[in-house]
Amino acid sequence: MTVSAPKQAKRTGSHIALAIALLCGSAVGLTAFADTAHAQRKKDKKNKAGKPDYSKGFVAAYTPLNTLSQDPAADAAALKAGVPGVVAAMETADDKLAGGGLIYNIGIATKDLKLQRQALDMMLNSGKLPADRLEQYILTAGQLASDDGDFAAARKMFMRAIAGGYSGSPGLEGVIAESYFDEEKYAEGLAYLKDEIEKKKSAGLLPDEGWLRRGVAVAYTNDLAREAVVLSAEYARLYPSTTSWGDAIAIQRNYFDYDNNAMLDLLRLADRTGSLRDGRDYADYIESADARRLPGEVKRVAAAGVAAGLLESNDPFVVEAQSIASQRLAADKADLPALERDARKSSSTALTATAAGDAMLSYGMSAKAEEMYMIASNKSGADMPRVLTRLGIAQADQGKNQEAAATFAKVTGVRGPIATLWSIYAEQNAAPVADTAESAASAM
Repeated sequence: MTVSAPKQAKRTGSHIALAIALLCGSAVGLTAFADTAHAQRKKDKKNKAGKPDYSKGFVAAYTPLNTLSQDPAADAAALKAGVPGVVAAMETADDKLAGGGLIYNIGIATKDLKLQRQALDMMLNSGKLPADRLEQYILTAGQLASDDGDFAAARKMFMRAIAGGYSGSPGLEGVIAESYFDEEKYAEGLAYLKDEIEKKKSAGLLPDEGWLRRGVAVAYTNDLAREAVVLSAEYARLYPSTTSWGDAIAIQRNYFDYDNNAMLDLLRLADRTGSLRDGRDYADYIESADARRLPGEVKRVAAAGVAAGLLESNDPFVVEAQSIASQRLAADKADLPALERDARKSSSTALTATAAGDAMLSYGMSAKAEEMYMIASNKSGADMPRVLTRLGIAQADQGKNQEAAATFAKVTGVRGPIATLWSIYAEQNAAPVADTAESAASAM
């Protein structure tokens, strides 16, 4: 299945830098920060009302270090040695802006990441950055924190950008989730991702498909069963396809130990969503249906698997299933009227009505199957999760989507996740499939 690839090596913070560069449309111009501070100083000189407020001590510390920084032959150690004095002398907001710009350039020249981060914090805390560039500073501060392995600080900056009305390309929320994953805080990252997905939905927006794909993959790869089941179902709901449906169904198959009856209903959904992917899917469907109980359905599924090239017609398992189904088919169909009559008797049991519903559902007789399951649901001793699941399937097959969703909502216990997927299918189902099933059955 798509999400079952071998676990990849853990990512480092370096990919965050690339992600931010892409979000901004191009790589961030790091050396532009000092230029901005310098331009601001020039502008302030021309505008007496905005004359910068530099403290005397700061000017005394800043001037020689600034002069040294402009010398191409300046020693890195000497440049860095002058930084503490400049920092200690800062008193005003303008001191922080100008000093931060100088220290940032020294950090670039000496390739000192922590110095660059320190300088950016100074500039951001100065309150003097131009509004049209503020977002870039915040994002780059987050990028540098991530590169430095300080993912908590990186998240703080990215969240600040979002809170400030981040105007770049969409997807910064995904970058924040990745920062959790880089720390191997998978549960926390998935919780954040799920919250963001819900926020988008509440706002009437469609969450990014990449968030859902990544969430499913991370949850599954790290054995977070509940998150994998929930996110894969949401992926199928928001982005229905054979891939998303196949993943949602396969995840349930891998995490839950369903009996044959429950597995049958899950694989019926795979059949209806076109997500029976391989020979194992078809073989498990055949085994769960059992040619002795549901010969018509087994014969149809076996033939479909062979036609799809996923089952071999001469495989002993397939040959035996088709042989038993063929032998049972005529008698089974002939018994349907008697089964219906017995189920409708006031003295009938839940077991009798359920058996009648099962037979009719397997032949695509959805309307009658619905009646039989309704009868069974009102009998004492009924296996209600099973009866309700199949009642919902019969309703969905007729295009009674609202009724089906309401029925699936009543399913509890181990079948609950199966019913959730069927409910999503009912919401998406625009036309009944019963005619197709009945045509297939009548052709047998």
